[in-house]
Amino acid sequence: MAESQEKEQPRRRQARGERRIAQLLEAAASVFCTTGYTAASTNAIAREAGVSPGTLYQFFPNKEAIAIELGDRLMHEMRDTFGEALAPVDPATPLEEAVGTAVDRFIAFNCDHPVFFALMHGPDIPGHMAEEHDALHATLLTRVEGLLSSLLPDSPPADLTRTAHMCLGLYKAGLELVLGHEGAERDAYVQELKHVLIRYLEPLVGDRPGRAEDSGAEVATAR
Repeated sequence: MAESQEKEQPRRRQARGERRIAQLLEAAASVFCTTGYTAASTNAIAREAGVSPGTLYQFFPNKEAIAIELGDRLMHEMRDTFGEALAPVDPATPLEEAVGTAVDRFIAFNCDHPVFFALMHGPDIPGHMAEEHDALHATLLTRVEGLLSSLLPDSPPADLTRTAHMCLGLYKAGLELVLGHEGAERDAYVQELKHVLIRYLEPLVGDRPGRAEDSGAEVATAR
């Protein structure tokens, strides 16, 4: 019995520590979104978390360490998100569906974690996060190219890379507008972003199975 209790105590301390870290990271996310990384302070993060600065320093030596831990967790989750969102699609998939599904997944992630945009696209990315973000961007670009290759099977690799860069650039520009609005207006900007991407890709995709016009023509013929 005594031995069992001794084993449980470290587990409980570890669980309490994990809860405290999660609490501090949540508070840091709120502060970084409100003030930006540069203007944020450990005192402000501790105050947001409802703990003393001394408690914060038990887990993190400074705000850079907090931002790096937060960024690492978010980038890991982001990789899972684009792994699901950017899988190659059936060539017969309508362009509107392929674009809409990918955009919806990424918008949901960024709306759930606005601090990701605040940290990764701010003027002062802390520590090694810039390198991590560059690696994430490169992987993301590769996945976008993979998705596009299923929609544009005859395109040369250089063209796919250029198109992928354009799609990412358009998405990032639209994302800033999306995050700057709420409610119905945010939904409207998401729809506008989808329209921009679809209109850009339509001439490149050309005549192929699954195009909305083809589906519409088939329905009209059936009638």
